[in-house]
Amino acid sequence: MSGVGGIGGAGGLQQIMALRQQIIDRSQLLQQVRTPGAGATEVAPEAPSNGFTSALKSALDDVNAVQGRASALSEGYDKGEVTDIAKVMLARQEAGVAFEATLQVRNKLLSAYQDIMRMGV
Repeated sequence: MSGVGGIGGAGGLQQIMALRQQIIDRSQLLQQVRTPGAGATEVAPEAPSNGFTSALKSALDDVNAVQGRASALSEGYDKGEVTDIAKVMLARQEAGVAFEATLQVRNKLLSAYQDIMRMGV
């Protein structure tokens, strides 16, 4: 008896390990973005509002793409087109984490805006 949903073989394990590595790579990239390095000083002199706006739009587009992919995989699994439940679950978890991160950024931006509005002139 092979694994559940086709996961039991070596190919399924390799797919899970590849997805795990992608998540680790993205996490490391996010850590690099969080802690500014030498490249941050080069970006700052450019138009900050345009850079922030485009970065925010790009991040929201990425979250939307991740959620769309997770939705497509879930629908494919429901229809029987996708048999790898681990791939579906990882995509749904990734979409959930992306949404939570976006929600936290929104909360921080809202808090910063409220703090600025409370400042005396």
